[in-house]
Amino acid sequence: MNAERLMMVLREPHTSEKATVMADKFKQFTFKVLKTATKTEIKMAVEHIFNVKVKHVSVINVKGKAKRFKQTSGKRSDWKKAFVSLHADQDIDFTVTE
Repeated sequence: MNAERLMMVLREPHTSEKATVMADKFKQFTFKVLKTATKTEIKMAVEHIFNVKVKHVSVINVKGKAKRFKQTSGKRSDWKKAFVSLHADQDIDFTVTE
């Protein structure tokens, strides 16, 4: 797996109330990932970017919602969400200050 592909797999961290609680209590972090990404690629990307050991990865495909734009109806894009569980002694800090 080349480093360029690993950097593209993780699109952004998914932040919500539920994701924050899961990160605090269970060391389980949520990311928006490429639709073509596999569990193995996601695990390797998180380990490569954040220098942590991943315990488990779960993924779900989120269907885009139907929305109206003035007179026409449309649909938001589908996307993939990954839940990444870390070992007990590992942690990811998204609030890095320089």
